[in-house]
Amino acid sequence: MNLEMVMQELEALGKERTKKIYISNGAHEPLFGVATGAMKPIAKKIKIDQRLAEELYSTGNYDAMYFAGIIADPKAMTESDYDRWIDAAYFYMLSDFVVAVTLSESDIAQEVADKWIASGEELRMSAGWSCYCWLLGNRLDVEFSESKISNMLEIVKNTIHDSPERTKSAMNNFLYTVGISYVPLHEMAVETAKAIGTIEVKRDKKKSSFLNAYESIQKEVDKGKLGFKRKHVRC
Repeated sequence: MNLEMVMQELEALGKERTKKIYISNGAHEPLFGVATGAMKPIAKKIKIDQRLAEELYSTGNYDAMYFAGIIADPKAMTESDYDRWIDAAYFYMLSDFVVAVTLSESDIAQEVADKWIASGEELRMSAGWSCYCWLLGNRLDVEFSESKISNMLEIVKNTIHDSPERTKSAMNNFLYTVGISYVPLHEMAVETAKAIGTIEVKRDKKKSSFLNAYESIQKEVDKGKLGFKRKHVRC
């Protein structure tokens, strides 16, 4: 399939209601409003196609950009490719659920995510922390440095309340993910979450969200989910 064919199929799958939901979360035109599950049949036909993924991502159309992440080849992308993608990710559903997800399946994931976390830019930081969520929730514990994750928990503890709004949310998810999916530091994550307490995430034209990682961790532990790992990251 080529770019024109995919864009036609995506447009046909668009729903006005879905489009409104995406816009309320920060998306803007151009977009069609395609539910992510509806993209799966097209993805099955294409499988992996990095060239087509690049063409789709460069359209600036939210649905096309999302679909690009599904058919991209993460290991074929360089650090500059990921930087280019994060530069074009104009709101959190792209930074955290397209770029961060794609990066998490690459061999340079931690290296790139570390730079983004240190960048001081809201969506880059958010994508960096989110990438670690996808990594920790999928890869074996032995693939991570315990001291490094421990240091990251300290950073969250000391800076989360003063961080940009989307970064706060991603840091909270990181804390929760360590507490559930990275067993070596479960106890430290629980203590860190207790110390942080509830955080407020302010949202444009919407009520604030109040997040409490400690309560979220405890709920999952009560369900027997400690040590949970996803089989797949991308859909």
